[in-house]
Amino acid sequence: MSALGPALAALARGEIILLTGDRLRGGDVDLVAAASLVRPETINFMARYARGLICMAITPDRAVRLGLTLLDTGTLARTGRPFAPSIEAREGITTGISAADRALTIQIATSSTADAQDIVSPGHVFPLIAGSGGVAARPSATEAAVELCRMAGVGDAAVLCAVMKDDGSMARAEDLGSFLAEHGMVSADIGALIELADRNRHPG
Repeated sequence: MSALGPALAALARGEIILLTGDRLRGGDVDLVAAASLVRPETINFMARYARGLICMAITPDRAVRLGLTLLDTGTLARTGRPFAPSIEAREGITTGISAADRALTIQIATSSTADAQDIVSPGHVFPLIAGSGGVAARPSATEAAVELCRMAGVGDAAVLCAVMKDDGSMARAEDLGSFLAEHGMVSADIGALIELADRNRHPG
């Protein structure tokens, strides 16, 4: 647990962390934050510094409550991303694309009482449906982000955004040492979660 401690504490404070070790996307890295604590500033930071697609990782149970299903299971091997249809909050937003509007959509979609009547599709937030087996079954950022938020005590949904370099290519963990230092950000690796899952399955 010690390897994950700083990242869990940061998530519990509503901060963004860097998540590395996705085994399905060729080493892509993501910024991750707890959906329950998302603010417009969170979305703006991801849009400015990560530049990738801002997504919302949710559990299969929450997907059912929201009436969401996978777009195409055949794409998972290629993209590593279990996309559901894009969404927007039904009420309270303007164009839907602003940081404030996307934060509100995520807040509404991940609230404890949310259901399909609270959202519309298409929209500007892109849900990812985590597999029920977690990182032990699918070692990807979607499952890891959900598990980290659970472990941090901040719900079962996350916001994540893939990190691109200045030239538009995808960043790797080794590219981001100065980025972490500049923003006072901590990181977590999916491998640490997998090791923890293995220890829990085979105690002693």
